[in-house]
Amino acid sequence: MTEENRPTPKDFFKDWKQREALAEGMIPIIGKLYRERNVSTYMYGSSMVNKSVIDLMKAHRRVRQVEQNELSEFDSSPMIEAIAKLQLGPAHLDLGKMVVKYQSIGNGRSIEEFVRDELQDIIGSDIKPLPQPQDVVLYGFGRIGRLVARILVDKAGGGDVLRLRAIVIRKSKNDHDLEKRAALLRRDSVHGSFKGTIRVLENENTLVINGNPVKVIYANSPEEIDYTEYGINNALIVDNTGVWKDNAGLGGHLRPGAAKVLLTAPAGDDIPNIVYGVNHAEITPERKIISAASCTTNAIVPVLKCLLDEYGVTSGHVETVHAYTNDQNLIDNYHSGDRRGRSAALNMVLTSTGAAKAVAKAIPELKGKLTGNAIRVPTPNVSMAILNLQLGRETSVDELNEFMRQKALHSELQQQIGYTISTEAVSTDFVGSRQACVLDSQATIVDGKSCVLYCWYDNEFGYSCQVVRCLEKFAGVIWPSYPRQSLLDESTKNGATVKRAEQDVLLNQV
Repeated sequence: MTEENRPTPKDFFKDWKQREALAEGMIPIIGKLYRERNVSTYMYGSSMVNKSVIDLMKAHRRVRQVEQNELSEFDSSPMIEAIAKLQLGPAHLDLGKMVVKYQSIGNGRSIEEFVRDELQDIIGSDIKPLPQPQDVVLYGFGRIGRLVARILVDKAGGGDVLRLRAIVIRKSKNDHDLEKRAALLRRDSVHGSFKGTIRVLENENTLVINGNPVKVIYANSPEEIDYTEYGINNALIVDNTGVWKDNAGLGGHLRPGAAKVLLTAPAGDDIPNIVYGVNHAEITPERKIISAASCTTNAIVPVLKCLLDEYGVTSGHVETVHAYTNDQNLIDNYHSGDRRGRSAALNMVLTSTGAAKAVAKAIPELKGKLTGNAIRVPTPNVSMAILNLQLGRETSVDELNEFMRQKALHSELQQQIGYTISTEAVSTDFVGSRQACVLDSQATIVDGKSCVLYCWYDNEFGYSCQVVRCLEKFAGVIWPSYPRQSLLDESTKNGATVKRAEQDVLLNQV
């Protein structure tokens, strides 16, 4: 059913106000589930926690565009009310997919009966995602460090999963160092204001972020720190500095009170470069040090994995059109790297990227098959990876796009791959995207076995979301997710078809 052919309300304004009231009524229910039971609610991958009325209404609208159905607040409101009546254990619930599944295969059950059947495994459960809260320390507080802090605080829930306990930085000469650090967390020129409050306790070197006390530890090197002195134990250290990239250097973080280290940059030695969603199974309990790879590696690996499994990839070239970074100069000045000394704000700068080679760490089958370069451009955030590939068999634009759409909506890579068919999409539209990348299907080119795919990615926030996913896996967090089986699988069994989207698909989930 196309947008034009759908039944329209007799009174648009009245219909809007009714749905607005329903969305408003859902907010306290969603909040209570999150705070008291650690149940996170999503709408086709888009988090519904701590969202405004308009945010929730837009999330419903997006699903109607994705699945070309009539899903609305009239459907989701009674379902979330039915869910709230159950004494559930911690879980992730995709309310949108549960509603659509009920509409497709409810088999005459009431909403209450369907919800009870669907969630029976966690009714009355007291099993937590972790036996006890996991302490996290951010070593370095730059672009990625501050965004990871935002995500960790936003996902604090009842406080029994990942807890941000400390931030390690070098002491500046400024008398108001702590206040200035807090100011950078409060307001960001790219990502906007922090959604919450930050209290600065100067005498205690502490930031209270949405009620979470976070100690600020001043140190020039990891060797200076004993985390147990701050009541921190068994902590995961997130190195955001990129100063150390091998076992010897990163091992220096394993001080008293610290158990494991995650590097937010590509690593050397035998340290696994993890792209969550593809090779996160390499994060085993005995691992002490891992890398979350680079933002570009995270952007291209999920798409490459899909294509490799379905079509085969014989060779290819990756060109990254990348936002400038803090490593470059604002105006022309000396820089040890070629070309990077020229003004980042005025030039496109041709440089290198290790992302193409780094792919082999996550997907060994592609070793030696990809080349890569990068062009730094005068934008502060959001980049694009252009994949020029030779596939193992012929395909078409329609087939390839539909394949990737299904992966974005109904596969285990939903968190990593987004999808848009907007003819008007530009880079700023993807600021805050939680996926590792978003495929721009309107730009897809296919000629037999040759294809060119254009993948947008928020190289700051989208990457930070991948980092936090790695952190959860590193800590051993286990979230039961519902509905258990994808709607696509269930619908196929019952002879139904999932219709192709006619609008943007921008799914957001950590």
